[in-house]
Amino acid sequence: MSWRTVIITMRCKLDLKMGYMVVRGEETRRIYLDEIAMLMIENPAVSLTGCLLEALIEKKVRVIFCDGKRSPMAELAPYYGSYDCSRKIRVQQEWNDDIRGAVWTDIISEKIKNQCIFLSELGKERETSLLKTYIGQVELYDATNREGHAAKVYFNALFGTDFTRTEDNVTNAALNYGYTIILSAFNREITSCGYLTQLGLCHCNLFNYYNLSCDLMEPFRILVDRKVFDGRYTVFSAAEKHALWGILNETVYIADSQQTVLNGIRIYTRSIFDALNEGDTSLIRFYRRI
Repeated sequence: MSWRTVIITMRCKLDLKMGYMVVRGEETRRIYLDEIAMLMIENPAVSLTGCLLEALIEKKVRVIFCDGKRSPMAELAPYYGSYDCSRKIRVQQEWNDDIRGAVWTDIISEKIKNQCIFLSELGKERETSLLKTYIGQVELYDATNREGHAAKVYFNALFGTDFTRTEDNVTNAALNYGYTIILSAFNREITSCGYLTQLGLCHCNLFNYYNLSCDLMEPFRILVDRKVFDGRYTVFSAAEKHALWGILNETVYIADSQQTVLNGIRIYTRSIFDALNEGDTSLIRFYRRI
């Protein structure tokens, strides 16, 4: 099972040789393709061969390309993620509103629950109590926007009452970068299962290629929040970005077993599809931190 996140930071050439990705720079290194889950190309001066790109797609490796500031700007997305993707897409289009709404409601409730746990650990009892009341008020499709109310309380408790998610600062840069990492992991799993990332449960932005990924990732955002809060970044350079990639290798408890976050995303995502296809939200497997 693939598990490695590989980050290419220096100018080099990447090619394929006997099942290995060969990195030809100041030194030559080889990485077995079957071990790679995600490949981040941070340096725009990196060159790749077509044979390697084909192999990466076949192995369902998520490839992310960065701009000159080392910020993610694009992904390599295959046309086909599953042998029966046409059937899966038809099924996806036929999910009825009731089960879509029920799954979304559970996802948002779980997200707020995770926020509660974090704030309680920090001794923010007043805010924790308020978020607990919001959990009980979440309606189908979160019609009363308890998620939005909870987010305001939550982020102000973490980063101060003057903090907003729209401000251009180091904290938001770190949060956005971390969320992109989680989003990419969900893109990989959704396409591997044969579904479209564009067709969301609640997110329906016409210009968002990843509506479904944005829906499913909500309970996992807290992992980024924790890392950024603990880091208390004053700058956000390559070192801080690489530290955030470590989130995918952290350990969580899901489906009665300890798993890496990356494997947890796989288990959780497939359980969501089981719930949607069977019309049973009890099939959803949420994670717990260890």
